[in-house]
Amino acid sequence: MTRPHRHAEILSAADRAADALDCFGRASARLRRLMPFDAAVWSATDPETGLVTAPMLVENLGSGEGCGAYWESELLEENVLPFRDLARAAVPAAGLRAATGGLPARSARFRSLLGGQGIDDELRAVLRIGGRPWGSVSLFRMRGAPAFGQDDVALLAELSEPLADRLRRFATPHDPHGPHGPDGGDDVAGGGGGGGSSAPGLVLFDESGEATSINEEARAHLAALPDGPSTPSPLGVRLPIWLVGTALQARAIAQGRDRGNARIRLRTRDGRWLSCRASCLSGSGGRPGPVVLVIEPAAPADLALIVAQSYGLTPREFEIARLVAQGLATSEIAAALFISPHTVRGHLKAVFGKAGLSSRGELVARLFAG
Repeated sequence: MTRPHRHAEILSAADRAADALDCFGRASARLRRLMPFDAAVWSATDPETGLVTAPMLVENLGSGEGCGAYWESELLEENVLPFRDLARAAVPAAGLRAATGGLPARSARFRSLLGGQGIDDELRAVLRIGGRPWGSVSLFRMRGAPAFGQDDVALLAELSEPLADRLRRFATPHDPHGPHGPDGGDDVAGGGGGGGSSAPGLVLFDESGEATSINEEARAHLAALPDGPSTPSPLGVRLPIWLVGTALQARAIAQGRDRGNARIRLRTRDGRWLSCRASCLSGSGGRPGPVVLVIEPAAPADLALIVAQSYGLTPREFEIARLVAQGLATSEIAAALFISPHTVRGHLKAVFGKAGLSSRGELVARLFAG
């Protein structure tokens, strides 16, 4: 089977998916037939920060109990092929054995985790489009299996953009198959609709990364999150790996390992959007101290860009949509951007077509209103 035909088989399966988790499952099943692997982890990522978010699919790795250690190594240790580098690389996929000249122990995650689990090679990729990462995937082969080859890397790299395109469609604030969102929730762009607490939830992690305090609002938000890998805590709740990863990113920033943001957006089971952000406090002597994690309903401004990207709006189209939301007339937008009114109208027509809208009021409500 030629590579284009292999692509078509995988993408056709992804096109039939009901949601992002289903998309992962269908793509993984088809891909395994064409490029055998023993285990896999597929995850959505926040397109602005690249951090993992819901949903996550873990295959043939137990219940995902090793996910916490995997992401702690990814964010806090010196590793070969970190996802943040693949997100910016010319080719968004690579194999661990090939990258280390057959010496995978050069990577901390292999020494501390993968090797002990009998894993011999990892092929990972970032699913990106327009420079934005919408997902990540790690495929594993156990000891005794051949290393991933260049054809395997090329196939996964070529699937990066089309799979990312399918993932971003699931971030739209409405369900094209019904009026109540992808999981039966309210059709809202922001986090104010539907049930659940509207107050910020707080979780405090100590210097070693252990969760030490939580408020009731955080417990309520956690109860609304979709199922997925989690880690136990002394607080009587299991913490989803997406929140643990966000807290780990705050530590990585405090330690100078990354300059990014410790923030993700994720959807609850009833279709509402939550925003999660973490920050490392200062300890005595200026050393990194505890990490505070805040989880709360996402504000419209938090979601405008991600929703615009989910519809495939260009940066110029989003800029014009933002000015429309500010109440500017066509002539005022044209003057502000140094373009003609005709060009503004053309961009607006494109925005309406991509988002399935017919008026400026609908545009503001869909992209910028809670």
